[in-house]
Amino acid sequence: MRGHATRASVVAVAAALTLAACAEGTSQDPDPASGGDGSGSETDSFSPDTELSGSMELMGFGLGDDVATSRWEIAEEALGDVEINHIEGGLDIQQFLTAVASGDPPDIIYATREQIGAFASRGAIMPLTQCIEGEGIEIDNFKENALVQVTFDGEVYGIPEFNTVQITQANAELLDQAGLTLEDVNGSDWEALTAATEELMQREGDELTVIGYDSKLPEFLPLWARSNGVDLISEDARTAQLNDPAVIEALEYALSLYEMQGGFGTVKAVRDSTDFFGEGNQFATGTLGAMPMEHWYLNVLNDVTPDAPMAFDAYRGKDGEPMAYAGGNAWAITADSQNPEAACRFARAMTEVDTWVAAAENRIALREEEGGIFTGILTGNRVADEEVRAMVESTGDEVWDSGVEAMYNANDYAFNYPASPADAEFKTAWEDAVNRVLNGQEDVQPAMDRAQEEAQAALDEAWAVWDDEG
Repeated sequence: MRGHATRASVVAVAAALTLAACAEGTSQDPDPASGGDGSGSETDSFSPDTELSGSMELMGFGLGDDVATSRWEIAEEALGDVEINHIEGGLDIQQFLTAVASGDPPDIIYATREQIGAFASRGAIMPLTQCIEGEGIEIDNFKENALVQVTFDGEVYGIPEFNTVQITQANAELLDQAGLTLEDVNGSDWEALTAATEELMQREGDELTVIGYDSKLPEFLPLWARSNGVDLISEDARTAQLNDPAVIEALEYALSLYEMQGGFGTVKAVRDSTDFFGEGNQFATGTLGAMPMEHWYLNVLNDVTPDAPMAFDAYRGKDGEPMAYAGGNAWAITADSQNPEAACRFARAMTEVDTWVAAAENRIALREEEGGIFTGILTGNRVADEEVRAMVESTGDEVWDSGVEAMYNANDYAFNYPASPADAEFKTAWEDAVNRVLNGQEDVQPAMDRAQEEAQAALDEAWAVWDDEG
């Protein structure tokens, strides 16, 4: 196991805080030398029998819904007399960096899995080998695509929870009117998808009134690239592949679906004119034919417009198989945690199978009371997913049942990229490049060539620091 000698210095702290001050929201990661001395990682007192005491500070988790609240109550009970100081809301990177730099970080953070590699490489969070073994966390129960994002240099640095995947969502009435089926818009046949986009889109004069297909760029570029047989980064997370010919081809194709409808700006204007989370959403108003979209939108649509003419399928690769680019969060214990034992038990309690089952039971009861349907929960825990899925009953409505089926199919075939010490810089490089193309500032090839140079430089620098200190 890699040691965690003190890396902080006046210069490093200043650099970390400068970076944090430039951050927008929670998208930036800390400076390479902003971590603490990792003293918490040396404890051998992780055990289900350890009597916990004192306090534990937690940052980055919101109690925004019943699933979060019911699990929180279980974890709170598991901590016994430990006082939980809860800094609510999403992880504020500037606030976190300030706490790390001052030597008084929270004990546990709730971060996106894409941040774990950077935090680990910078010594801000501890490897969880002892925590996992001592508390008896059944790490093999977790989905491989979730674990790959929180595993850095062979060690797990985060306990995953939730999986977010994409599915194909379409307006069934528009499909029928155009003589199309879900197979024409689920991504499996790009020629068919081009033709379907042409058939589904509608204009009044020169004005686009109905989007035929929204390819959801820039965020879904990894999905289009994988469908075309390539990932944006190598399996060892050391080599960017942003200007690979297959990536270029995938991006050019996804862009062509916008161009045939008047360009990204035109499509976005129609998209933005609808009430995405309300009764005036694009499917209820008949202003969108189809798109890939995160599975949670299934619940939104069922809640606000249950009678919308929907059709669902997995997003499918060119081989016809379901495909999704998984996202989610994870619990990580900070290197200078003052109560790592409590933090570890909290992470275990929040993510173990029985906790997810209890949360599902609670949600089912609430849905029955409200007259809604239970569509399942994607937990990041393979065993929990299987048990919760068994609790999902038919709604009696073939449309919504097919949405649930699509969600679970996508989850079974989800993929992800491995953790790297330059996760944020890598993602920024390709997202910025796609945005430049969408905004008409740059053509695809030069944009992705530039992104390749920026991403590879960031990867080389970050890995060099890690390798030198290893």
